[in-house]
Amino acid sequence: MADLPLWTAEEVAQAIGVDVHDQQWQATGVSIDSRTVEKGDLFIAIVGPANDGHDYVANALERGAVAAIVSSSVSDCPEGANLLFVADTQVAMEKLGVAARTRTSAKVIAVTGSVGKTGTKEALAHCLKEQGKTHYSVGSFNNHWGVPLSLARMPANTEYAVFELGMNHAGELGPLSRFVRPDVAIITTIAIAHLEFFKDKSEIAFAKSEIFEGLAKEAYAIINADIEESDQLQRAALQLGVRQLITFGEVASADARLEAIKILPHSSEISANICGHKLDYILSVPGEHWAMNSLAVLAAIKAIGADIDKASNSLASMAAPGGRGAELKVLVEGGSFVIIDESYNASPIAMQAAFKVLASHELNDGGRKILVVGDMRELGEKSPEIHASLANDVLASGADMVYACGSYMQHLVDALPKELIGGYTAHSDELAPLVAQSVKANDVVLIKGSLGSKMKVVLDALLALSVDQNPAGKVGS
Repeated sequence: MADLPLWTAEEVAQAIGVDVHDQQWQATGVSIDSRTVEKGDLFIAIVGPANDGHDYVANALERGAVAAIVSSSVSDCPEGANLLFVADTQVAMEKLGVAARTRTSAKVIAVTGSVGKTGTKEALAHCLKEQGKTHYSVGSFNNHWGVPLSLARMPANTEYAVFELGMNHAGELGPLSRFVRPDVAIITTIAIAHLEFFKDKSEIAFAKSEIFEGLAKEAYAIINADIEESDQLQRAALQLGVRQLITFGEVASADARLEAIKILPHSSEISANICGHKLDYILSVPGEHWAMNSLAVLAAIKAIGADIDKASNSLASMAAPGGRGAELKVLVEGGSFVIIDESYNASPIAMQAAFKVLASHELNDGGRKILVVGDMRELGEKSPEIHASLANDVLASGADMVYACGSYMQHLVDALPKELIGGYTAHSDELAPLVAQSVKANDVVLIKGSLGSKMKVVLDALLALSVDQNPAGKVGS
């Protein structure tokens, strides 16, 4: 809920090009899901591949929506309901997002990349919230629905805004970038992902560079200097008219450079030089991948003129998003065990980074490192060999036991020593009870897999083992 009305009826009408006649309502939020509608929301009836929002307009109004944008007649609506008729509700939402972007003077940052988008977005939001009124996209609202919806939810008096932009096909990022019109655009990295739709990493980089299409000449492009596609991305930015480039990484030529890092079980100690500004700071989540993205975060904060010293201090209190590295302690008979929750998504580079985090963990008496992995999706015809190629990384993680599910993970299981395998099943719901039966006090359990592999089923099974009414708390809290 906003402190002030987010939209008036007149403002919405002007943005989407309709006449609201004598409607006088004010909206404090915008929603496209009737299940999450809050009192005061404006509901937009989006027509999707599986559901038609028009079927849920009455429910949205019943839950407290003040008005609904529709493109066809709806049934069961209360008499006198505030309905705004348009030709296309998707286009109307996009227009509302454009109007929201136009009316604000906020400094806007957009983030994309093969991995690390959400974590980087959340880190930026965490830092900027302590410096001014900050708006940011929730969860992974990064597609053709999520981006305009996130824009439409942005209050007019926003000072800083952060948006995550995602894609799995060429041609998707450009339109999103032109909606957002960022002052800063970050590409975290280019990695093997979505190979089902791309020939190689160079094609992925080309598609990711579309994020620069919405940048003005005075805006900043922030690019990973350590990846082989760095020069390609920098050329793409320059060809699109971007003149202010900032690179980040470990290489000596990086503008935002990692100078030293000490990875601890639950944090990292970092020394960095951010465009000539030397900093020593603590990052509250472990892992070199988090450290690298923190360089991009601080570079972006410097680029928009916010306080970089204050931001570096804020990183000490940041929590990893759920499913993306959050560490949970579960109380059980005899003590507790730790879950490293990476259940939301996976790619080869993200798997490798997570394995390194597991490797850094210290064990208490009798504890074991248990790795639970599910399929990585959208890797195309090379998927079997890509999964099998993770075997050395698994061994380097120090895992004492590996549980796996999914047809592709069978290839990893076959590549590992048989004595390391705790169990393999086709689906996560079959694997979950096997893992739950095995876990005991002092273990550290890493759960990792693509969203489609449904590794949250395993997470929920482990959380259910808790003997405490509050099933899990963040490690260190």
